[in-house]
Amino acid sequence: MIKVFVLTVSDRCARGEREDVSGRTIEEMLPVDTFEVCERRIAPDDRDTIAARLVEMAERRDADLVLTTGGTGLGPRDVTPEATAAICERMVPGFGELMRAEGFRRTPNAALSRATAGILSDTLIVNLPGSPRAVRECLEVILPILPHAIEMMHGGGH
Repeated sequence: MIKVFVLTVSDRCARGEREDVSGRTIEEMLPVDTFEVCERRIAPDDRDTIAARLVEMAERRDADLVLTTGGTGLGPRDVTPEATAAICERMVPGFGELMRAEGFRRTPNAALSRATAGILSDTLIVNLPGSPRAVRECLEVILPILPHAIEMMHGGGH
């Protein structure tokens, strides 16, 4: 079972002004026979806070995967990729590349996503966009390769 932690990055959700629909979308999309969502948290669009939450989640001994949602665009407070890159030991650019390439087939605006992925300790961290629709579209693209990525990260074969 892959242990998953979800971090929603949103000032409005953090202040209680908006419901965390994107985090719920992630949880609903993960097949329960393969993934177990252990925790969902919310952080404001603040680089240091995001980085601290990611480290807290990744340092959990049972954390295989952290999926973030939000903060990947071009807005002045969109800093999730920077926070992710700052704490990761190794980057995994293929996830962001794949999500942008597939998203571009639906809308040219997908090229504006700055989502990235990386590894901290034994935890894979993947940034997803903030809108529920974009979360769904991107997660559909990467979901089939996540189990193999986790297996490889933990020392399994290619």
